[in-house]
Amino acid sequence: MSVIILGIESSCDDTSAAVIADGLLRSNVIAGQKVHEAYGGVVPELASRAHQQNIVPVVSEAIRQAGIDKKDISAIAYTRGPGLLGSLLVGTSFAKGLAIGLDIPLVDVNHLHAHVLSHFIKNEETDKVPEFPFLCLLISGGNSQIILVKSMEEMEILGKTIDDAAGEAFDKCAKVMGLPYPGGPHIDRYAAEGNPEAFTFSKPHIPDLDYSFSGLKTSFLYTIRDKVKENPDFIKENIADLCASLQKTIIDILLNKLQKAIKQTGVRHVAIGGGVSANSGVRKAVEELCRKMNVTPWIPQRSFTTDNAAMVAIAGYYKYLNKEFSDLALPPFARVTI
Repeated sequence: MSVIILGIESSCDDTSAAVIADGLLRSNVIAGQKVHEAYGGVVPELASRAHQQNIVPVVSEAIRQAGIDKKDISAIAYTRGPGLLGSLLVGTSFAKGLAIGLDIPLVDVNHLHAHVLSHFIKNEETDKVPEFPFLCLLISGGNSQIILVKSMEEMEILGKTIDDAAGEAFDKCAKVMGLPYPGGPHIDRYAAEGNPEAFTFSKPHIPDLDYSFSGLKTSFLYTIRDKVKENPDFIKENIADLCASLQKTIIDILLNKLQKAIKQTGVRHVAIGGGVSANSGVRKAVEELCRKMNVTPWIPQRSFTTDNAAMVAIAGYYKYLNKEFSDLALPPFARVTI
């Protein structure tokens, strides 16, 4: 009989459900939340309420698109954390209730673990996946980490941010320029038209493989402040160059440590994951670095970079095969590492 996993993701502001059958993706449905744009960031209470509205139709649509009946589902994989606690509670409670109703097992999934394993999502049996061990640069609004992935279960964090994440740097600097939330995609679009050498911003010197982006944000803010005093239209007149220079600085910071990690570990496969890995500049720079260092790059489909249930379902699929089921009494957790 087929192993069919229903994945449920509700860690932040995207409600998502996906179905994976025998390791192959059958559906991946995502409902975003426009309500946060007016506030320049995710409002936890509004996110929780939107999840409550979206979760039933999203799960129903994922099952319909997969061409299965809910009685065919072998287990439900759900994001237990990290994330916004109210949002996690919606997905966790729904997963538990459905599992009880169908009398099938539950599999709890670490959201960060799922991002790493998104590279194992297959549409066809012939799709290639990374070889173990591999390095994964996990970059998002809440995380910037270099992870040594030794197996499906064993992962070691080699370096992480000591303050803000790369995604926060993108979004907060975008807000300074008056760009809509989320700012990362807007910066990426403007950067394609700008000169990345037009402005110079601070690059922090952090030991080992750890990251820091707070100094960059401050440097960017002060540059804007001083230039706007001289010319009130400075941002409007230089938006493309500002975005290109900011994006290049963030990429330089990320890749400097990634290059060190490749040299230190000798690993020959390098992957990226998380929302910031959708950035075109990041994707191109990682491919160029890997080509220069003669290692194999693994660049995910953009649909698997942001929060989605397909990555939860594939992580749950491998846990299911190992019979790693979770207890109904397990609560969600807002903070946790790999």
